[in-house]
Amino acid sequence: MDIKDKVTIVTGASAGIGRAVALRLSSAGARLALAARSVDKLRLLTDNLKGGSGEALMVPTDMRDRAEVEHLVAETLKRFGRIDILINNAGQGMAGVVENADMGDYLKLIELNVFGPVYAMQAVIPPMRQAGGGMIVNISSMVSKMHIPGLGFYASTKAALNILSETARDELHKDNIRVLTVFPRTTATDFGPNSLGDRQLRQRQRSAASASIPADSADYVAGKILKAIERETAEQYMAD
Repeated sequence: MDIKDKVTIVTGASAGIGRAVALRLSSAGARLALAARSVDKLRLLTDNLKGGSGEALMVPTDMRDRAEVEHLVAETLKRFGRIDILINNAGQGMAGVVENADMGDYLKLIELNVFGPVYAMQAVIPPMRQAGGGMIVNISSMVSKMHIPGLGFYASTKAALNILSETARDELHKDNIRVLTVFPRTTATDFGPNSLGDRQLRQRQRSAASASIPADSADYVAGKILKAIERETAEQYMAD
């Protein structure tokens, strides 16, 4: 898909991979609707993109709240008249062992990492179908294909997103709506420090990860996401 002039929703756009994707998309000529909970950071990014002659709409959104997600989609349609691409990037990590992890934290994780993307998909599918097609890009994680002590709860939410993406890909093929899944590795963002769960375990995991493999930059991951969109790659890995 040619990105130029495509109306694209980016969730979790205020920092990390989401911000890097927004910058890349804007440079490629996309028309953006940017969503995140961090209002100040989101406003700064939106103003920067507008200052660079980019077209960007800011819609503060808590992806755990279905009504707010539907508002995001409604505002995007009101402003641009259509939605070509949805990038489900908003998410959070969690560190904890199966024996005693906090189930309240796990519920929050499921609401953001699983329900949030599904709310967004369900909201954009009807207007995409009416327009004759579109693209949904779900940001997963390589840990969804592994079993790492202390990361099972986070990995399980991304594994659920993988299955939902694969199923939606088959279900929506007839409507010319392509569903892509991207699998980042360890990335140099604040994702780890902002994770839920056991703080000491999170610190040990970050130390072990940084010692085993260099972290990708957010811009590197954003480049892979744009590559997947342009080539309509069903599954995009960082080494591809």
